[in-house]
Amino acid sequence: MPAPVPASGRKLPRAVGVALATAGLLAVTATSAAVTVAVGKPDPRPAVAAAPATALPSPSATATASAVPTVAPTTAAPTTAAPAPAPRPTSTLKGSVSGGRHDGDLRYFLLPVPDGGEPYGPPDGMKMTDDEVAGLFDNQDGIMRILGSYGYKDAATRMYRTADGKAEVTVTLLHFGSTSSATEFVQGYTMKLDPIEIDGDPNAHGYVRKPKQQAYTGSMTGLSSQGDVQYTIDVDVKGTPDKALLNELMKRQRERLSSGG
Repeated sequence: MPAPVPASGRKLPRAVGVALATAGLLAVTATSAAVTVAVGKPDPRPAVAAAPATALPSPSATATASAVPTVAPTTAAPTTAAPAPAPRPTSTLKGSVSGGRHDGDLRYFLLPVPDGGEPYGPPDGMKMTDDEVAGLFDNQDGIMRILGSYGYKDAATRMYRTADGKAEVTVTLLHFGSTSSATEFVQGYTMKLDPIEIDGDPNAHGYVRKPKQQAYTGSMTGLSSQGDVQYTIDVDVKGTPDKALLNELMKRQRERLSSGG
């Protein structure tokens, strides 16, 4: 079985159709809108009205008057509650895993967008065309034939920005014909970047590209396989990347592929 062609400076496609703006994209400015609620002002208190005089039984008695104040009730204008945030759409994708074999929609197994994260493109992620898959490997000659020799079936990807706006994460899954094929593909996969260790997975490969200046964007890539699916996670951050983030993402993706949920 031929070994996969080494990917030179592998770069995931921006097939989501979202133009990402330079390194400044990672800076997020939080804005908040102050809500002013008008409270009703009570009406002026009405003048006190004198009650009519009441005659006493004795003819010599004099009429006396008693003043009875009458106060009109006041009602404050009702306050307006801020609208509740719109719920995240519920995915209808389905998938299952048994004995390392993944069935159903491959997008189902993509690492979910975390709370507060912002997905680029469809929230469920996207299926990838052969042209987009070839783009993962710089369109090297014969790449689809090489993938076919491993029983390649299909691919899916998802990109999102983290809630704090400090990182962009891209997850890519390649579905192969068997567990052994996915494992062999990972074993022969290399990148022309500085290697780093992926905790908890001795079969995984990790790479880092440190920026020349802290104001520039650095990146990390981790790749491994679980069952018949090979997965790759790319992380772009401002400044020098912290591999702890990549390790956590790789762990979560591995667990999702293992359990199917």
